[in-house]
Amino acid sequence: MMLQNDRYTYRVTWSEDDNEYVGLCAEFPSLSWLAATPEAALKGVRKMVADIVKDMEANKEVIPEPIACKRFSGKFMVRIPPEVHRNLAIQSAEAGISLNRIVSSKLSQ
Repeated sequence: MMLQNDRYTYRVTWSEDDNEYVGLCAEFPSLSWLAATPEAALKGVRKMVADIVKDMEANKEVIPEPIACKRFSGKFMVRIPPEVHRNLAIQSAEAGISLNRIVSSKLSQ
């Protein structure tokens, strides 16, 4: 049985070690499903997630919220070495743009 309104974040990639496709779910990082085709890997991991969610509901466990449903502020704090901070400040001054803008640009690459 598949989840109704399944909004979880799935990815299918090739596993060289297993010589098969692997289906993954970002909200359940410990789960994976191996299959011969990408379609079967996706179907398998989606069914596995549905089964896990059903089991978690039955046990009254907290079920992960889908990433797609979360609201993000656009702000987060990151710690970097002072030398990196200095170099970024120099780059932003030389480019005539804010430190925030240069860091955002580098993160989006």
